[in-house]
Amino acid sequence: MFFVYIIESAVDNSFYIGQTKDLIKRVKYHNDGLSKYTSKKTPWKLVYSEEFNTRTEAIKRERFLKNQKNRTFYKRLIQNWSGSSVG
Repeated sequence: MFFVYIIESAVDNSFYIGQTKDLIKRVKYHNDGLSKYTSKKTPWKLVYSEEFNTRTEAIKRERFLKNQKNRTFYKRLIQNWSGSSVG
């Protein structure tokens, strides 16, 4: 399984969108400051995820979400998410 996820920074409430095979490990990676892009805005909280059977599907969805560039769209997506919080 592959995941597309949105994490939110506790520093400035910005969002980061990514995809991974191991969701818990990836959120920890961000919070450990190991990602150059997200390291300055730790801690991060998982606020949204979707599961896919293939990496190709996950990448397609990740690209779609990143292309939205619309905070209202992301907040609505997160608000309607029924997942549990990790991170």
